[in-house]
Amino acid sequence: MKRKVVVFVLAGILLLTPAAVQAEGPAAGGNDTEAAAGQPEPNSSAPASEGEAGAEPRTPAEGGNGSGPQAPAEGGDGTEPQAPAEGDDGTGPQAPAEGGNKAQPEGTDSGAVNNGAQASGEGEVTEPITKEDKPYLSLGANLSQEQRDTVLGLLGINPAELAEYDVIYTTIDEEYKYLGEYLPAETLGSRSLSSVLVVKRDPGNGINITTKNISYCTIGMYKNALITAGITDADIIVAAPFPISGTAALVGAMKAYAVMTGEEVAEENMDAALNELVLTGELAQSLGDSQQVEEFIAYLKQLIVENNLESEEEIRAAIDEASEKLDITLSEEEIQQIISLLKKISSLDLDLDSIMSQAKDLYDRLSEFTSSPGFWDKVKGFFNAIIDFFKGLFS
Repeated sequence: MKRKVVVFVLAGILLLTPAAVQAEGPAAGGNDTEAAAGQPEPNSSAPASEGEAGAEPRTPAEGGNGSGPQAPAEGGDGTEPQAPAEGDDGTGPQAPAEGGNKAQPEGTDSGAVNNGAQASGEGEVTEPITKEDKPYLSLGANLSQEQRDTVLGLLGINPAELAEYDVIYTTIDEEYKYLGEYLPAETLGSRSLSSVLVVKRDPGNGINITTKNISYCTIGMYKNALITAGITDADIIVAAPFPISGTAALVGAMKAYAVMTGEEVAEENMDAALNELVLTGELAQSLGDSQQVEEFIAYLKQLIVENNLESEEEIRAAIDEASEKLDITLSEEEIQQIISLLKKISSLDLDLDSIMSQAKDLYDRLSEFTSSPGFWDKVKGFFNAIIDFFKGLFS
């Protein structure tokens, strides 16, 4: 009888063992991947939505000091767009489902796909930005008191000293005005959170950017877009209370720069810059390599401005050249989107020397492509050969 009991007990243990192992946690190579990709712990302190953690929307007046323009009243425009998913779920866009290339609202795990951006913080701004530098601060108009203090801390600002800064606000109305053409309402959401600190630096400084809690837009994406907007020689810090996309921060940066310098950012430049930021993000998701896409767009911009390319045929040829040099394969839909963007860029009054000096590090990486003979060098060489031939006939 005792032997039978022992046998039954052992059998029960063997039957329960798989369930027990499964309950303890994932096997090697299981859900640990999700955690590494940026998924929060079950008790993560990150708010599950922008409405949590006391995140009732505050009016700009509550956080402002009157030193800068206040956010416009409901329905106002003169404003800026927001990140593709700083919506009600407090998040930024995630990688699309397989086969897609559109930015989708991010969940609280923000960072499952971040195209290389660091949610915690990454950047190039090495010199501290202090109140003595007279920077301009653009705050998301819907930050709660707690979220605002978190953002200020990330920007290096003592909340008690906020009254000593020039402050403006980015609203959700502005997000829809500028980004509504490129992002759906469910992606834009209903709250404005990302914030930006901008300071003008001496000529030759270039554009330097640091991001904190931005999980979608990379430094290179911001830099490319800001150059298209015509912004020069500035240090910029972009921050959010928890990981979000940060697309709207570009609007805040352009708005703060314009107020600070008195140099208005033209509507067509702002539109092209925002179009560029969103499309670059979508391409990075589709191709899986944000740095490669940043270099691709930068190289195309150089070809467009340097060779005064305007027609669709010329621009398509430039895309073919850049794709070959950087080993990029695009769908026809993506090519058409890029052509549309580059047509906008070709109509802007952009200076090639300024473009390359403002993002020197980016164009230094491209030197191996730009220094070797490319398609347009061959075209010029061909026509020069024809000219020389006819000169020879009449000499």
